[in-house]
Amino acid sequence: MELHFSYNKKKVIQALRLHFTAQKEIKILIIIVNVFAIVSAVLFYMHKIQPQPFLIGSLIWILLLLVVWYILPLSIYKKSATFKDAFTAYINQNSLRIDNEKGYVTWEWQQFTKYFESAFFFHIYFNEKSFFLIPKDDITDDVLHEIRAILNEKISKK
Repeated sequence: MELHFSYNKKKVIQALRLHFTAQKEIKILIIIVNVFAIVSAVLFYMHKIQPQPFLIGSLIWILLLLVVWYILPLSIYKKSATFKDAFTAYINQNSLRIDNEKGYVTWEWQQFTKYFESAFFFHIYFNEKSFFLIPKDDITDDVLHEIRAILNEKISKK
């Protein structure tokens, strides 16, 4: 099957947020910062500590939120020329081929490690940090079902 697509900035930013929040390191960091903030809030309420640890925990939490939710996705979007191009994807039982005016690349399904589907994209991963987004905009339900069937057969789901 053949798909023509380009990327919508707001949807890509949301997809990048999903990617970053799904990373183990980020999840662990969020848990640690939240536990620190809760413990320091309880200890401050019980008058066991000064307000500085509570304020530092709150500040770290806010900074983490800003970095993961806004700064990281926007910086990746701005640095990547991929999100500004228009593409044609050819999906078949053997491979995924992506074309644009600069050239093309073909990936065999074995090169992908996992995938997942979000509201706007198919996120197809090469490894934990590297992935490709296929937008679901303007794809009919029949074609979406075909793509899901191929992805389920060829790549393990996240």
